[in-house]
Amino acid sequence: MDQFKGQPRLPKFAVPKRYDLHLNPDLIACTFTGTVSIDLDIVTDTRFIVLNAADLSVKDASVSFTPHSSSEALAAPKVALFEEDEILVLEFGEILPHGVGVLQLGFNGVLNDKMKGFYRSTYEHNGEKKNMAVTQFEPADARRCFPCWDEPACKATFKITLEVPTELVALSNMPVVEEKVNGSLKTVSYQESPIMSTYLVAIVVGLFDYVEDHTSDGVKVRVYCQVGKADQGKFALHVGAKTLDLFKEYFAVPYPLPKMDMIAIPDFAAGAMENYGLVTYRETALLYDEQHSAASNKQRVATVVAHELAHQWFGNLVTMEWWTHLWLNEGFATWVSYLATDSLFPEWKIWTQFLDESTEGLRLDGLEESHPIEVEVNHAAEIDEIFDAISYRKGASVIRMLQSYLGAEVFQKSLAAYIKNHAYSNAKTEDLWTALEGGSGEPVNKLMSSWTKQKGYPVVSAKIKDGKLELEQSRFLSSGSPGEGQWIVPVTLCCGSYDTRKNFLLESKSGAYDLKELLGCSITDGSGKNNATCSWIKINVDQAGFYRVKYDDSLAAGLRSATESKSLTSIDRYGILDDSFALSMARQQSLASLLTLISAYKKELDYTVLSNLIVISYKVVKIGADANLELMSAIKHFFIGVFQFAAGKLGWDPKQGESHLDAMLRGEVLTALAVFGHDETLKEAVRRFDAFLADRNTSLLPPDLRRAAYVAVMQRANKSDKSGLESLLRVYRETDLSQEKTRILGSLASCPDPMVVQDVLNFVLSDEVRNQDALYGLSGVSWEGREVAWKWLKEKWEYIGDTWGSGFLITRFISAVVSPFASFEKAKEVEEFFATRSKPSMARTLKQSIERVHINANWVESIRKEDNLTQLVAQLSSN
Repeated sequence: MDQFKGQPRLPKFAVPKRYDLHLNPDLIACTFTGTVSIDLDIVTDTRFIVLNAADLSVKDASVSFTPHSSSEALAAPKVALFEEDEILVLEFGEILPHGVGVLQLGFNGVLNDKMKGFYRSTYEHNGEKKNMAVTQFEPADARRCFPCWDEPACKATFKITLEVPTELVALSNMPVVEEKVNGSLKTVSYQESPIMSTYLVAIVVGLFDYVEDHTSDGVKVRVYCQVGKADQGKFALHVGAKTLDLFKEYFAVPYPLPKMDMIAIPDFAAGAMENYGLVTYRETALLYDEQHSAASNKQRVATVVAHELAHQWFGNLVTMEWWTHLWLNEGFATWVSYLATDSLFPEWKIWTQFLDESTEGLRLDGLEESHPIEVEVNHAAEIDEIFDAISYRKGASVIRMLQSYLGAEVFQKSLAAYIKNHAYSNAKTEDLWTALEGGSGEPVNKLMSSWTKQKGYPVVSAKIKDGKLELEQSRFLSSGSPGEGQWIVPVTLCCGSYDTRKNFLLESKSGAYDLKELLGCSITDGSGKNNATCSWIKINVDQAGFYRVKYDDSLAAGLRSATESKSLTSIDRYGILDDSFALSMARQQSLASLLTLISAYKKELDYTVLSNLIVISYKVVKIGADANLELMSAIKHFFIGVFQFAAGKLGWDPKQGESHLDAMLRGEVLTALAVFGHDETLKEAVRRFDAFLADRNTSLLPPDLRRAAYVAVMQRANKSDKSGLESLLRVYRETDLSQEKTRILGSLASCPDPMVVQDVLNFVLSDEVRNQDALYGLSGVSWEGREVAWKWLKEKWEYIGDTWGSGFLITRFISAVVSPFASFEKAKEVEEFFATRSKPSMARTLKQSIERVHINANWVESIRKEDNLTQLVAQLSSN
């Protein structure tokens, strides 16, 4: 039996075809019992059957295999569960006959509190605490509910039967075909599912309300939620029904199941999970309250619903062959969720906001400790860590880059062909490239391999010399170190206006292009010799390419003027800013040049551009503080000046008929002014918060403004006056809206008093905060609170490990607390602490976090060497 230990994949002796699964969950004892009959095709000579099982007790006497050729069941004299490998090995006394037979097993397990496998979530009903039973099987936790071939390529059909208390709602992937009541219990049988992977099987049992609608071709769509919250499901219901119609057209394949249920779960580790026909969500990602949710909550519900429904085709109907190809599921669903949201809400300008996805991808992929999009996975424990910004965001960005290169129509037709060809089966990355090559006639495989098979991305350096544009590519690393790698880079450029644009591929390390020939124009090289016919050149137009651009000084100056005069689109203004920030962090440009560029954004009003500038400002202020406290206060003053124009234009009160984007921007700009200590903002925020405390329905503090007010209140809290903290905790305790709770949690640790931050972190681990939400309390820890947070993490590490150690959330604790530091001593201290405490499932995140500390430390050192920086900042502030 030992020969099966330590293997990354299950042996291929037997192929599962159909599961008949019976489960009986006990929601009071938090246990479950079950039986499963699996139709198996024995395809090679073997005495063994090896499948996945974990955290289950299998009843040895219940194990049997009945070949179809005989009516006699074969018992398995030896049954062993290898917990470390999560496999169940059954040894039979004789070689099993080839062909189909039925494997039967009985088992029992615990409804755990780890938010994975078959688990319990708690809720209140009529003031009484109750349990619900929920499944979360991706990536590899179906094995915690029933013994199975828990690999995406092992697709089968599922016939599920549940025995549950009569008063409860019991949902699964398919519609109910029969319900039999027997006293206080009922037996619920579901229609057999189409062929699918184990990680998409779903079961939810509890008390729920729902709202219902239908798609244009009659598919029933429901949103389920806790009793009393049905109204909050209406927005997601509208988005869900419309999105299913839209994807049916886009993929040219109808949604294959008879119903689509979407359900809000109070305890849920991820954002949502695309189980076939029964999608599970965090409450914050599915429910929208007209009165108390912010515009950003509405947008999140729309994009998450669209993302999960995209998976019904891309992931569920066509499934990746193995976790190496996870990005096919996640990158694709991320990209296409923007397509759907843009179609439903064009006024949100969601494709401009897609830049945030690209930027997150670029930030993670700028690390030495990044990984390729296609990453080798050798053990189930390694899978969790690749559910990251590379698989989702870089994946989505390279798909967008390819779509923009091939053209939208060719891209869509090729995709529809890919889905038709691989429906109800599995695919690899190469299969998608083959379909796109067939549809476009372009060498897609060759083009894309450099983007999916190697980690990192290029920075393209641009300069003008003797009327030629010289381009050179090299791997960009945030550390500033030279990196290895070469890419086929789709270059797009404009010169002086968007009417003249050129596209070509940079396939070598460098190239020189005659501007007259290429664009019919010339540009001054700073000597003033050329009669410039255009004043600026922008490379990577619309930021469609997943790379950064570094301009020489004269090109950068032209772009700075074009930014100030608004000659560039908001997408390109964003790109120039983000590249400049990244280059400054990598010490390839001075902080002085970054701040000089930022001063060109003083009249900026575009949501996406300003939102990114706010993120950058937080980072620059903290890094400035590490370099020199006098510099920090000058930089804060500078940013207050930059954001005041937008704050003045938007004001505090929502305007009749204003855009969704202005509503989101107002809150973000006022939050930034509060964080930087702008006196008028703090006073007004506290005034409005006091009104809100007196009356929760006051129009003075609409949901879009609440985070700004909460942060402002925390700026004034200190160890001798904690009244602001206490008031916020009162609001937290009184609300039952998850979005309000997370909004408060995300504001508390912004307090500049370390003693208050300590209280906040202890509160985060209390029973009052659901395990899924603890991490919100770590977001936005103030610069002054970093040290307290690190000390707290070390003291509580054992508890944190026990509570979150079996899922992916534990990695977020590490990155949230460690990444903000900026000294080599701290990096060493972190390494020493984790030397004996790291596990394979957190190793990559730990290395990435320590690398970020090194990058920050080097950046601080280089800032300290910049002359007269404080004076320059003062000068920029007064201009």
